[in-house]
Amino acid sequence: MNSNYPIILRLEGKKVVVVGGGKVAERKVTGLLGTGSCIIVISPNATDELRGLASSGKIEWLEKSFSKQDIEGAFLIFAATNDKALNQSIKMASSEQQLVTIADDPEGSDFHVPSHIQRGRLSIAVSTGGASPTLAGKIREQLEHQFDERFEDYLEFLFSARQRILNEVKDSSTKGKILTAITSEKFLNSQNREADFLRFLELEIINTEKDV
Repeated sequence: MNSNYPIILRLEGKKVVVVGGGKVAERKVTGLLGTGSCIIVISPNATDELRGLASSGKIEWLEKSFSKQDIEGAFLIFAATNDKALNQSIKMASSEQQLVTIADDPEGSDFHVPSHIQRGRLSIAVSTGGASPTLAGKIREQLEHQFDERFEDYLEFLFSARQRILNEVKDSSTKGKILTAITSEKFLNSQNREADFLRFLELEIINTEKDV
């Protein structure tokens, strides 16, 4: 069996089509919200949640049966109906350049959506390769406790601190030392992270200049 290739996609401005209007399609759409993609749902019927999202302009709902024209120009396609034959026909209608996931046929899909947690810039995905979505969900719950809400602010700190380190620290060894240090528990749990960082950065730069 060939292994899967994990990837984080930027979907802003991309056309994403979800065929189906039930709970499975609803879960797919919910996961796409906030990506900046243009989400289009194709289905004669839709859940109340999907109808509400369409009414608020967050998605586009085409109240119709699927046709091949619906997926023209789509970057991602979710075949999420309760009709196995229809799901397969959606896959058949796609081009080789389009990525399709089939709700009831993971092995026939081009991709699948892993169990996922988001903490600001931190994104953690868990996949069992279709063996057990239930186990993937359990592992995700464990990770949610391990990487709690603190990591949202912490990742923003790491991002801004890294930019400053790359711009201000010239010595590569010192740069690596500081980049490693800011990922420690000390900085994660600091009540005054920015001040602690500035003191540490200044001290390391001074020590480097002394050694030169």
